[in-house]
Amino acid sequence: MPSLNDLFDASGPTYLTNVNWNCPHHRRSVMASLVQGVYVLERDRQWNRQGPDARAPAWWRFFHIDLHQVLVDAADGSVFGAVYAFRPPLHLLDPAAAAAAPHFVVAFRGTITKKGSAKRDLELDLQLVRNGLEGKSRFRAAMQAVHDTLAAAAGQHRRVWLAGHSLGSAIATLAGKTLARSAGGVLLPAFLFNAPFVSAPVERIGDLRVRQGVRIASSFVTAAVAAVLQQRGGGSAAGEAAFAALAAWVPDLFVNPADPISAEYVGYFDHRRKMEAIGAGAVGRLATRNSVKDLLLGIGKKGGGGGGGGCEPLHLFPSAVLTVNRGPSPDFKTAHGIHQWWRPDLPLECTAHYYT
Repeated sequence: MPSLNDLFDASGPTYLTNVNWNCPHHRRSVMASLVQGVYVLERDRQWNRQGPDARAPAWWRFFHIDLHQVLVDAADGSVFGAVYAFRPPLHLLDPAAAAAAPHFVVAFRGTITKKGSAKRDLELDLQLVRNGLEGKSRFRAAMQAVHDTLAAAAGQHRRVWLAGHSLGSAIATLAGKTLARSAGGVLLPAFLFNAPFVSAPVERIGDLRVRQGVRIASSFVTAAVAAVLQQRGGGSAAGEAAFAALAAWVPDLFVNPADPISAEYVGYFDHRRKMEAIGAGAVGRLATRNSVKDLLLGIGKKGGGGGGGGCEPLHLFPSAVLTVNRGPSPDFKTAHGIHQWWRPDLPLECTAHYYT
């Protein structure tokens, strides 16, 4: 039977009757709801729920948001994203609050392990691990939708927001990085929920000293491999410039330390600070923009192996506002789920990280 989680009245943030777009909690809750709307759009398609039986519309209409465009994967016909438009009624329009609201939101769902979309989603999950999303038709369709939305926004780029969960957050990340590196550096606000971090799960090591020791050793190994390959390929300056070009883009990352898919971001950013504190900032910065796996395989690098140009692995960020859910998560479904992010009682830890 269809899950009650698809019903907004049963599981959505019904307490948000008056959204304050200046409030981080309200923004996070609405963006997570819009991502959930994409999930339910696809499940409506799979269950053939139409008209009054469709469950998806409540996830955006509650916030006076319209569905502007549905994004469909040409490979399997599944709904993977949506473009939303904010259309508040005039009698509810507070000029001060409206100034902080988005005009459009482009949202992407994550993997659905059901027959109608599992094969394609899992194929893209594999491409994510290999840093190969950029060449896939789903990302090209997503990027086209973002460009079209920017055109509709008539130059007000900061009023176009990106949002995604899991695989969808990887698509939003790649779109955000692509635009940040484009001519003029288009910096879109982005809300990335449970973004995948493709790495060994160091954050899951229980002993703090062991965990820190592993990270420090890993940083020196990564920096050494990067230095050797860059010496051979002459790509050090280009690689650093490409990474530094993203420093002005500061997405919002939402992770749960009990989620093995996204937990590593907690240690990734915290470790950068620790490396600075012990006087190894240069090593930390070099390790920050590289991974040993991708250096050796040449993934994401034009010409391979650190040789020159290209971009860093998708999961590496120069800057971000990291929000960590420190609440209890009894299982993987809870820790990785989108539903946690609109709860009003979350014990959150929020830290801004900037690359210098």
